[in-house]
Amino acid sequence: MGAGCKVTLHFPPDPGSRSSHCNVQLKGGNLLTLKNYTAEEIKYLLWVATDLKYRIKQKGEYVPLLQGKSLAMIFEKRSTRTRLSNETGFALLGGHPCFLTTQDIHLGVNESLKDTARVLSGMTDAVLARVYCQTDLDLLAKEAKIPIVNGLSDMYHPIQILADYLTLQEHYGHLNGLTISWIGDGNNVLNSIMMSAAKFGMNLRIATPKGYEPDSAVISAAKQFSKEFGTKLFMTNEPLEAATGANVLVTDTWVSMGQEEEKKKRLKDFNGYQITMQTGKVASPDWTFLHCLPRKPEEVDDAVFYSPKSLVFPEAENRKWTVMVQRLSKKTNKVQTWGGGALLMLSA
Repeated sequence: MGAGCKVTLHFPPDPGSRSSHCNVQLKGGNLLTLKNYTAEEIKYLLWVATDLKYRIKQKGEYVPLLQGKSLAMIFEKRSTRTRLSNETGFALLGGHPCFLTTQDIHLGVNESLKDTARVLSGMTDAVLARVYCQTDLDLLAKEAKIPIVNGLSDMYHPIQILADYLTLQEHYGHLNGLTISWIGDGNNVLNSIMMSAAKFGMNLRIATPKGYEPDSAVISAAKQFSKEFGTKLFMTNEPLEAATGANVLVTDTWVSMGQEEEKKKRLKDFNGYQITMQTGKVASPDWTFLHCLPRKPEEVDDAVFYSPKSLVFPEAENRKWTVMVQRLSKKTNKVQTWGGGALLMLSA
C-alpha cells in the first residue's frame, strides 16, 4: 500500500458490534494480496462498493470518477468474470480498459518484466494482471510507477474474496461471527480467504484431500491471524467435519488452468468432496453456498448450485462493484459516509 492522505472513516456497525473508527491509507497502492490489508482497509473497499452499486445500479447515476484514465488488463489466463467485471466497471466510471492477452504481451519473454512495467507506467494509469506466477506480479509491482492489481495468480485471488465478502454482507447483514467452510483444493482462493477472514471475526473450517493442503506459509499466517483476532481455524481431510455448523459452504474448481494433465488423478483424489444437500444437513440452518465459477457438477451438484441456498450469481455480479472501488481507492483521499453508504470525494 502506497503513501497518501489519511482518511478518517466511520463504518456502519455489524449487528451486535460497535461501529469502528479507522484511518485508511490506500491511495496509490497495489493490491497483490489481502495479507497486509487491515479489516478497516477492506471495509473501506466494501462500503464504497456498496455505495457505488446503489448509486449506479438502483439510482441510475452517472459517476465518471475515472474520466480520462486507462487500465491495462493483462490476461495470461482467460476468465469471463474477471474480464467483464473490469471492462464494464472501469467504463461505467468513465475510464478506458485495454485488454491484452498472451498474443499481445508475453511477460518476461520478448521483453523483460522490468521494461514492461516501465512501458505500462508511461502509457496507462493502472494494471490488472491475471497471471500464472505471483513472482511476476511482485516484480511488476516493484518496477512499475502505477498501481498493480492481482486479477489472479497461483498464490492469491484477492479480488474474488472482496466480491465474496460483499455478497455475504448483503445476505447476512454482517460478517462478524460467520463460519466459512471450505471443501476442496487448497488453492489461491482459499489462500486469500485465510489471509483475511479472521480480520472480520469469521471462523474457518477447511477440508482438503491429503496432499492438497494450503501452502504452509499461508497456514502459519492464518494461525497467527486467528490467534490475534480470537477466531477459530480448523483443518481436516473430512468434508462433513469441515461443514459442521458452517454458515457458508465454499468450493472451487478441482482442476485449475495449467493442471489439465493432472485431471484424472485429481478427480480420483477429490472423490467424496462434492457439496450436496447432504453436506448442508450438518451445516447451520441458514447455510449458503459460494463458488467463484466456472463450476463443474462434480464439485457441487445441481440441487445445491441452483437452489435458493446458492449465492453464486450475486457473487459473480459483485465482482464488478468491488473491482470498481479498487480503481478508485488508488486515486481517492477522502470518503464521507452518508447513512449506510459512502460518498467519494476526489483528491485534488
